[in-house]
Order: sequence, then C-alpha cells, then structure tokens
Amino acid sequence: MSARIPLHKRLLVRLLITSGLIAVCSVAATAWLAVATTTQALREEQGQALADDMEVLAELSGYAATHPDWTGVSATVRELSAKTGRRIALVTPDRRTVADSAARGTALPPSAAATVDPLRTDTYSERGAQVGGIDPRVVGPYRLTKGERIEIDANARKRQSCFARNGIETTVVHTPSGRAVLTEPDSTLQPYVPDACADGVLNTPMPTEQKALDALQAGARACLTRKGLRAETPLMVDAGRAGTDYRSPSLAPTFVKQDAKEAREAQACLDDARRAQLDPYVAPAAELFLGTGDTPAVLFDMSPANKAKVVGTAGLVFAVTVAATALVATRLVRPLRALTAAAQQPPELHVRVPVTTRDETGILAAAFNDLTERRERLEAQRKAMVSDIAHELRSPLTNIRGWLEVTRDGVVDPDPALLASLHEEALVLQRVIDDLQDLAAADAGTLRLHREPVRCDELLQQVAAAHRVTADAARVELRTDVDGEPWLDADPLRMRQALGNLVSNALRHTPAGGTVTLSARRDGEDIALAVADTGTGIAPDDLPHVFDRFWRAEKSRSRRTGGSGLGLPIVRHLVAAHGGTVQAASEPGVGSLFTLRLPGGPTPQPYV
Repeated sequence: MSARIPLHKRLLVRLLITSGLIAVCSVAATAWLAVATTTQALREEQGQALADDMEVLAELSGYAATHPDWTGVSATVRELSAKTGRRIALVTPDRRTVADSAARGTALPPSAAATVDPLRTDTYSERGAQVGGIDPRVVGPYRLTKGERIEIDANARKRQSCFARNGIETTVVHTPSGRAVLTEPDSTLQPYVPDACADGVLNTPMPTEQKALDALQAGARACLTRKGLRAETPLMVDAGRAGTDYRSPSLAPTFVKQDAKEAREAQACLDDARRAQLDPYVAPAAELFLGTGDTPAVLFDMSPANKAKVVGTAGLVFAVTVAATALVATRLVRPLRALTAAAQQPPELHVRVPVTTRDETGILAAAFNDLTERRERLEAQRKAMVSDIAHELRSPLTNIRGWLEVTRDGVVDPDPALLASLHEEALVLQRVIDDLQDLAAADAGTLRLHREPVRCDELLQQVAAAHRVTADAARVELRTDVDGEPWLDADPLRMRQALGNLVSNALRHTPAGGTVTLSARRDGEDIALAVADTGTGIAPDDLPHVFDRFWRAEKSRSRRTGGSGLGLPIVRHLVAAHGGTVQAASEPGVGSLFTLRLPGGPTPQPYV
C-alpha cells in the first residue's frame, strides 16, 4: 500500500518539509527578533539621552533663575556630567566659555542644544520642554522675608481649618517666593472658596510683594503711555497669582472697550516690565552644548564576518532540525504502518497489534486493540441476540400454528379456552415486539418523553395497584413506602413502565409469603425510587449482567421462570433518558434491591 502513496503525501516527507519550514521560520524570526531588540534598545537609549538632556536643561535653568550670574556653576556642570555621562558646556552668545565639563581646548559640538534663559523659557512647569514664558523659579523682588513667611503660613493654616469645617480637604504648598497656597490633594488646582472662608487675607499682598507689584505697575504704565494706551482704572495685578505661578497677570479688566490688538499690546507691556524687573536677579542668557562624553556609543555592526556567522549558524540549525525530524518520523511511521496493516485485515480475524511504546503511538495501538476487542464482543452479542430473538418469537408462533392446524383439521373444537390460550400467545408476541421497539428507539435517540410534575407517592400507588392481582395470586405482600412528598419532573407513563418491569421481576422471583416493597425518598437533589423483594436473589457472578439484553439467570429460558430478558435493559434506557441511573444489589437467599436515582423536580405551587 505504501508504494501507491504519492511521494508528496507520505507522512515522512511531509514531516521533513514541515520541519524545514519550521527551521527556516525560526531562523528568520530569531534574526528579526535580534534586529528588533537592538532597534528597541537603541530607541530606549535615545529616549534616555533625551530625558537626560531635559534634566540638564532644567537644572541649569533653575540655577540661572536663582543666581544673578554664572559664578559657581562649574560644580553643577561637573555633577550633571558625571550623572548623565554627557559633555556639558555653557557658552555666552559671543562664544565665551562659562563652564565646560570637558578638558580645555576641546572643540564644541556643531550647534547648541538649547538656550538657557529663565526670563524667556519655562523648563519647570512643563518638565521636558521649553515653553515660552518666565521660569516660575525666578522670584526676584517677590521673595518674602522670614517674618512674612511666618505670617502667611499662619493665615494659610487658618484658611485650611475653615475649609475643613466646610468639608473641603486641602494641602498647603509653598511657591518659590515662599508664599503659602492651598490646593486640592494630588492636584495643583486651588479649591472652591466657601463664603465663610472668603476673607481675602491669604491673597492680600505682603509688603515685599506690594512693593514689587507697585514697581511692576509703574513700568507697565510707562510702556502703555509710550504706545498711546490710556488706562481707565488702576492696573489689576493678583498677588496670589504673581506669587504662585508667575505667569503674567491679565490686563483685560484694565481698559474700557479695548479690542484684541490693544489687549495683546497691553500684555506685551506687562511682560516687558516683568522681565526688566527680574533681569537683575537672574544670570544672563547662555548657550547649552551637549556632547557624547568619553564613552563611545556601541552600534550594531553587520560586517561580512558577522553575516558569515549568521548564515553558518542558520545552516547548522537547519541540518540538525532535518536530521532529528527524519529520525523521529521514521520511528513514528513504523508503528503506524503496523496499525494500517492490522486495520486492513478481514473483520472476522480480529487482529491485534503489539504495544511497544508509551507515547501517543502506543496509546493509539492500545485503543485499536481495545476497539478490536469490543468489536469482537459486540459481534458475539449480536449473534446471541439474533438467536435469542428467534427463540423468543419461535415459541409463541409454534404454539399458535399448532393449535390452528389441529383446529383446522377438526381434531379440537375452537372453544373459549383454546381461543384464550391463542390470545395469550399473541400477547406474548406483542410484548416482545414492543420491547424490541422501545430498545430500538432508545438506541436511535428517538425515545420521546412527555415530562410533567409527578408525585412519587401517587406513582408508586398506581404501579402497586396494577400488580395487586398478580401479587395476591402469588400470595406475595406488595407494599409502598414514601418518605415525605418528593416530586419528579418525568414522563409518568414511562416511569410506570420502568417500575412495572421491576415489580414483575420481583413478583416472579419471590416465593409465597414474601414481600415486595416500593419506596421513594429524597437524597440531596435527587429522588431515589427502589423496588426491594425477599426472593431468591441473584448470584454474584450473574449480577453484572442483569441489564444485558436477553440475559436470564435461568439458561433454559422457560416462561415459567422468566420473561424475554428485555425488561431490565428497557428500565436502564428509560432511566437514562430521564437523566438518571439504575443500580442492582442482591444477596442469594435474602433478596434483591433495584434503585432508580433521578433528578428531583420542584414542588408545584397550588392554584389560588
């Protein structure tokens, strides 16, 4: 058979092709991953360098904002250079060196990285970016004295206590000038001020601030006069804003009927006045140069030697993968061929294959042997079932045919007794056919159930009433025993059929004076229905076969000692269709117990 299989469809060839593709993909993926990882590392290094550059710019801008000149900045430059590993140089606009972390005489980079000018850039409020405006750390004449700080801190605590009484939680923060400001927790926003706390004390300029604000107003008014703008009201300057974030106060409420152009010119006057006011307190503007330092950057080198290494490694991986796959595939195909040969043998031979491994192939071989054994067992059961069906149908048909022939020949008169006997044989045939039909429906999954709430005590009473005459004739006591009021969600007709089969068997094997008991009780979420008798019992060797079709403990298959052997298999299928189970227990000479365990149903609500 293997010679007729096309080469490209053989398992060994397909495994080799698959392993080759996997090897190629793995090598390509590894190369891509290496390049991607290197690229990502370079990007992260560049991002870290950019963050370091912004930190250097912010630190030097802060130094310039708090010092009137660059004297002493060399120590800060050396410290930042050691921290970041970068060369840092400060140069005046006329190319005079202010501070440089590199040795004297080292050439500067081609262009400056940024301009350090705290009066025109803000690297403090917007960390990592140069934003137009004045650095908030430039406080100049707005810096509060020690006494003023103590006073304004006391006012801030009073305001905070007032806010707390009104259910507003605040935090006291200090601006670079020393002014205390109340903000919301984890935020820079000032909270809503309740009327009870709006005393205006906290935002009132301190003497130092008022002096600086007066000077700012004078400078701004001079500029406004030069531009021909006339102020109708005094210049409005918020000391709280001026001391908190140092953004220019708005001139919008200062002028009457001013247009957008006048507002821009007024804002420009105020900005110029503030820069002129703060200029003596800050260091002059300087150019910032940043270099790579003394450590050379490591770049990804894809030289011819490295290319040869990559190609050689990929070829080696490919060769090893193909060799290993060929070895494994050969060992895998050998037992599969044995399984194929065994499966192609005639069914009546029931060939087994040896199980030589414990891997997936060995499991498959064991499953094949198990399937063969079950097929052999089912074939034997099928033959036995055909023989049993023929026997069950032959006996009543032979009796009916014999009595009809002697009646036709005039040997016997068709009296009522004869007709009753023939009718009984016909009923036996009908029962066997009905049982076979029920089993066929159960096997095909077409057994229909008409579920409804069933009260267990009424169900047992109905079954007992149907077999009361038979029990009395056999002088066997038939009892019912119900614990509580359990309910089932079941087909009442099918449940009476299942219990009826069990009761019929129990009455048939219980001698006179014995007892058959039907009971029902709740067991957790289930309902346990049981049929117990005090009959002859079942031998331990026969007990596992009681639910097999056409099985009977009495091998002679006499009608006096048993039925067709289909009653208990029908019981098992009916219970399984309801989602339950059936169990049998017996002790020879003591009796038998058959228990049906079914899902319980809800108790119906009474009609109102």
